[in-house]
Amino acid sequence: MTKFLKFLLTATFFLALAILTAWASLALWYRLPFGLPTRAIAAGGFALLGLAVATSVFSTRRLRALATYCLALASVIFWWSTLSPPSEANWAPDVARQVTGEVNGDNLTLINVRNFDWQTPTEATEHWENRSYDLSQLQGVDLFMSYWAGPEIAHMIVSFDFANADPIAWSVEVRRQIGGGFSPIADLFKSNTLVIVAADERDVVGTRTNVRGEDVQLYRINTTPEKARALLLQYVEAANRLAAKPHWYNSLTTNCTTVVLTMIKTIVDEVPLDWRVVANGYLPDYAYDRGVLDSRLSLEQLRKRSHINTTALAHGLTDGFSAAIRQNVPAP
Repeated sequence: MTKFLKFLLTATFFLALAILTAWASLALWYRLPFGLPTRAIAAGGFALLGLAVATSVFSTRRLRALATYCLALASVIFWWSTLSPPSEANWAPDVARQVTGEVNGDNLTLINVRNFDWQTPTEATEHWENRSYDLSQLQGVDLFMSYWAGPEIAHMIVSFDFANADPIAWSVEVRRQIGGGFSPIADLFKSNTLVIVAADERDVVGTRTNVRGEDVQLYRINTTPEKARALLLQYVEAANRLAAKPHWYNSLTTNCTTVVLTMIKTIVDEVPLDWRVVANGYLPDYAYDRGVLDSRLSLEQLRKRSHINTTALAHGLTDGFSAAIRQNVPAP
């Protein structure tokens, strides 16, 4: 038993050392404000320090090596804690403005709603608008899943449908700078900030179906207008907070799915964690199991009818786009 405990403690130590060394080395590589050679030396040096500690565990130099490592790690953690997300930068045009909202009774006014006309995946005619909505006319919520990297990963868009107005779609995205981009690894290390976009569906959905060629699926959500209103107001509050104080985007903990699930937790009794939240391409399966989607059809049947690319391409990015893409999609 004693030998087993020693083995377990040793294995735990090596695992913790490997994780901390990998994290610190990558943090230095991605976030040090220097050129490639300096970042490579810093990251490689920390990795070698971790290796030195690992090889000295069974020698008389282990305490000195461990003390040096702890001091270096503490320095990296302190530096890391000083990194603050920027509020101003040379943002890419499509994420240049953070939407904000004002609520007065049943009237919702959104400032900086995006309504771009996209010609290519990177080129568009810019339109930023202020729009007003009557919350008493809110009818429901729809979920768009845009698959761009296989069945495991998708981008999630939540849209709110009104009886007397076009839907308004909300997308949690990486706030890229001009010349920058999205990287699942780099965005674990404070490389980009978070932005919440409110947009016309012809823009945020249409660019994915008609311009980028992503596989977009539409699911109508089984909920009440009251809960839909509560969720919409959560989006507005989150957008206002983000406009006041920026936050880092994180590929695992603060992304298009986790941010929305955090909001949903404030208006429903229980949202159990599930591996399909991380592999968010399977989020429709999770939602179906939770009774959020139309249960009159099997999940396989529902998924077959959820694909909207053919309809979107046939209709084009013109007026009536939102109504057209919903024609053959079953509603609970």
